[in-house]
Amino acid sequence: MKRIHLISLTCGVAAMAAMSSTAQKLTYPEAPHDNTVDTYYGEKVPDPFRPLEDDNSEATKAWVQAENKLTQAYLAKLPQRAKYLKRVKEVTNYEKVGIPFEKHGKWYLYRNNGTQNQSVLYQMDQLGGEQRVFLDPNTLSSDGTVALKDISFSHDGRYLAYVISRNGSDWEEIYVKDAKSGRQLDDHIVWAKFTSATWLGDGFYYSAYDAPEQGHETSAKNSVMKIYYHKIGTPQSQDVLFYQNPAQPLRFYSVSVNKEETMMFMQEAGMDQGVNLYVRDLRVPGSQFIQMTGDASKVYSPIEQMGDSIYIFTNAGAPRNRIMVADIRRPGFQDWKEVVPEADGVLDDVTFFDGNKMVLTYMKDNCSESYLYGIDGHRMGAIALPGVGSVSFSGKRERPECFYSFTSYTTPATVYRYDAATGASTVYSKPKVNFNPADFVSEKYFYTSKDGTKIPLFITYKKGMKRNGKNPLLMYGYGGFNVTYMPYLITSYLPFIEAGGIYVYTVLRGGGEYGEAWHLAGTKMQKQNVFDDFISAAEWLIANKYTDSEHLAIMGGSNGGLLVGACETQRPDLFKVCIPQVGVMDMLRYHKFTIGWNWAPDYGTSEDSKEMFDYLKGYSPLHNLKPGVSYPATLVTTADHDDRVVPAHSFKFAAALQNVQAGSAPVLIRIDTKAGHGGGKPLSKRLEETADIFAFIMHNMGMKMK
Repeated sequence: MKRIHLISLTCGVAAMAAMSSTAQKLTYPEAPHDNTVDTYYGEKVPDPFRPLEDDNSEATKAWVQAENKLTQAYLAKLPQRAKYLKRVKEVTNYEKVGIPFEKHGKWYLYRNNGTQNQSVLYQMDQLGGEQRVFLDPNTLSSDGTVALKDISFSHDGRYLAYVISRNGSDWEEIYVKDAKSGRQLDDHIVWAKFTSATWLGDGFYYSAYDAPEQGHETSAKNSVMKIYYHKIGTPQSQDVLFYQNPAQPLRFYSVSVNKEETMMFMQEAGMDQGVNLYVRDLRVPGSQFIQMTGDASKVYSPIEQMGDSIYIFTNAGAPRNRIMVADIRRPGFQDWKEVVPEADGVLDDVTFFDGNKMVLTYMKDNCSESYLYGIDGHRMGAIALPGVGSVSFSGKRERPECFYSFTSYTTPATVYRYDAATGASTVYSKPKVNFNPADFVSEKYFYTSKDGTKIPLFITYKKGMKRNGKNPLLMYGYGGFNVTYMPYLITSYLPFIEAGGIYVYTVLRGGGEYGEAWHLAGTKMQKQNVFDDFISAAEWLIANKYTDSEHLAIMGGSNGGLLVGACETQRPDLFKVCIPQVGVMDMLRYHKFTIGWNWAPDYGTSEDSKEMFDYLKGYSPLHNLKPGVSYPATLVTTADHDDRVVPAHSFKFAAALQNVQAGSAPVLIRIDTKAGHGGGKPLSKRLEETADIFAFIMHNMGMKMK
């Protein structure tokens, strides 16, 4: 973590109770509504469904219950649902093994037997040795709704701190185990957020907010993040406040400490696209933080420390990223030296290993390319990858081993061990799947967007597919916050593809696939580029006989939910089915909830200027729904514990769309319980949601399953 004119809705609200079945196949529950009108720069903007922002009100709870009852009754009647759920359980049920990593003489890896809600952390005495359970998050709840977010070993190897979240919330808790015996300690931290445990001595730092008002945990605006120090064996009430900045309440603050405990870094984010970086020399008693950078529009990330040298990943002076080195004795940016300059591809990841070696992974047209480098910046050669897809490397400077995981749209994640001396990769762990990856094909093409920009898209289908212009097709996109979605096998989509469907992922501006300029081309007053890209991709697919508008579905989550909502309201004629998931639908008020203010560098806010207000209102999904329009079949999805994009966005959009829908296509909302924005959602819930979504898509396309 990476968009109606409502004046026309005011007259429709009064008619909701009398909504006729001749205009709709379904009778929708009447949503709580009032006469709220906001004034922006002299312009009055009605917000009739404002009561839905209060998810604690009895009226909202009753509406949620009624909507879920309607949606579940509709989905239960679809013959595709049970068949899809059965098959998706089958193709998902295979063992998944993560990359092994070494900590204090022991080896660890994450493993899932294929049916577990959460992956389990295992420990080994030596690489490839007997695996024993070290931390199993499935035991932390009866239904898998407690997710393990992060782990952190103390630098002496004595303790393990682990971060969890409950029911998908962004709120986090920290617990501590004795790393040697496995004994659970009494230490327990609550109301932490976006944090890890940063160890120093016999305690750790963490980032947190003050406890929210009871009943408003998932919607209250978060402000004034604080950093605390917790000493092992003491209650949280005795934690020491290390840093806060009340003068800048809408900022994120976090600290990190190198393994030698000689340097501490602090990053300040939230004010622009990047961060400010500070460093403190822990070898000097009483030392204070020194500001290293002053341009918060750029990214500065410390990636390794050697003596007084600090290796830093940055896009300062390099929109496609580079590596620089700073000296803690002269830490200012003006004294940094370049180690690896900007290249044609976008530098995506850096892994140090074997003393003086680095693996640099680049994105080239949204696929991975990896190279071996010396720490002096000398390129030693390319690393031959198993195919065209994406990789993730892992290693330690103190260890000779280096591992990576490779996946693609048709290849399940496989772990390899890389030998720098020979340049060879050998399989460490390969999953045994119960489907044949060779049955599927994935191809990359380039299309031209509205303004002439060339953009890649990836098309995955079952062998034998005929381009007859009528294939069911699902298109997915995101396009924001410098986020990239590299190719990976999505088993939940396989039953759709097996039944003759096509899956398409298209790169969009706003992401990070081509560097910071590409990202900025999809932000603020250029956000429409993202929607134009997505619409142009759909038109290209139709023109090239992959599908037509009667068989085209679109889906996206979060910022991608905004994408779907904006494209649905701008081109309702182009799509048959729309699935906006946990989307940002009210672009005039998004910054007023939880950490929505942090999205302002990408979106701008309605408070910035009249020009920005006009632009946001011009594409905000909620504010561009119009009576008399036949909108595509729509299934909105959200969850009761989503405190990232609060459910009110989806509630208001669904209510407004149900109110104005002129066609017979259904407009439903699926509101999950004990779930959040998506991260850490248990497998059982993910599979149920997948079956609901694809049954809805297939039914409204007239698509069958055997």
